[in-house]
Amino acid sequence: MFTKSGKVRVFGASLLLAAGAVVGLGGGSANAIPPGIPDAATAQSELAGLTVAPDGSMDGYSRDQFPHWHTVEGSCNTREMVLRRDGDGVEVGTDCAATSGSWYSPYDGATWTATSDVDIDHMVPLAAAWRSGAADWTIARREAFANDLDSPQLWAVTDNVNQSKGDQTPESWKPPLQSEWCEYARAFTHVKFLYGLTVNSAEQSALSSMLGTC
Repeated sequence: MFTKSGKVRVFGASLLLAAGAVVGLGGGSANAIPPGIPDAATAQSELAGLTVAPDGSMDGYSRDQFPHWHTVEGSCNTREMVLRRDGDGVEVGTDCAATSGSWYSPYDGATWTATSDVDIDHMVPLAAAWRSGAADWTIARREAFANDLDSPQLWAVTDNVNQSKGDQTPESWKPPLQSEWCEYARAFTHVKFLYGLTVNSAEQSALSSMLGTC
């Protein structure tokens, strides 16, 4: 996360194990989800606390404004840490890349055994963050946002599902698996709340409807 001193604070380094070992960071289940997702009542309260405002300009935006994936420790970057955290039976090589394991994608209910089939999704897309407040952040704060391992911001999901989402927010994109809408809305709302980002009115309405499925 981003500290008041303006420094990027990297979490999760203590989770790293020796290269080549089986990493059980997914809790022994291929249905692992990111940490920090609030319950529905908390998410409803957080949604009510968000500032509703039109989306800002995309002027000046590029993904380079949100440096990722940065190195967490040794040769292990944030993407590799998410794969280790949320996978089942993950083994890694000396370069920290996963060599085996399985990954459950909550968005569509698919399970994959090749990392090439798995993308790491930013729950609140980088471009969406830019137009809802992140354009005014420092690079360091944007880097912390793009690499946040301690909130429900980073998800291991099916690659083409992530690509279909792009930079869309819940008024225009929802997970294909409708049973995931509650969890998705709780996570999305919480990330926006944590980082003080705004929502537009259609986005607020969509999140409220999705939380109503909980």
